[in-house]
Amino acid sequence: MTDERPEQQKEPRRNFLVSMGAAMVGAVASIVPLAAGATALLDPLRRGREASGMVLVTRLSAVPEDGSPRKFTVESARVDGWTSHANTPVGAVYLRRSGNGVAALNVVCPHAGCFVGIAPDRSRFACPCHKSSFDFDGVINDPASPSPRDMDSLEVELRNGDEVWVRFQNFLPGREDKTAV
Repeated sequence: MTDERPEQQKEPRRNFLVSMGAAMVGAVASIVPLAAGATALLDPLRRGREASGMVLVTRLSAVPEDGSPRKFTVESARVDGWTSHANTPVGAVYLRRSGNGVAALNVVCPHAGCFVGIAPDRSRFACPCHKSSFDFDGVINDPASPSPRDMDSLEVELRNGDEVWVRFQNFLPGREDKTAV
């Protein structure tokens, strides 16, 4: 049995089938590169939600035994978009021995985000920006202090007998509640 339709009627049907077949092959072939591109594009967003881990700050022998605070720079691998930076300063903490452990305080003032220093008389922490004042436990010690909360304490772990690890994080300034950034 032969198809006796004119040649003009067969041509559009063949062209349609060829075009649809090409479109399907093109769609299937583009799925892999599109998925890879979407993964690479969204990767920094995924990494931004990962929980911050503990960071080795110093050895226990570097923290004064008399309970006085000492400032330490916190270095960590930092990821900025698609670029990774090893051993980058990400902040600082005050460490001091308390009891048989170590306490850590973020050096950023909870009032306006300035760096808190040790007062010249070495009796307390003092913020140079708006005169907030804290005792060495990080508690506000001046009722006129503009800080809405005490200094931000951080989780500390002693590992391998002499390593001081801190879960470093920053918090929103100017708020009574301690909200991580």
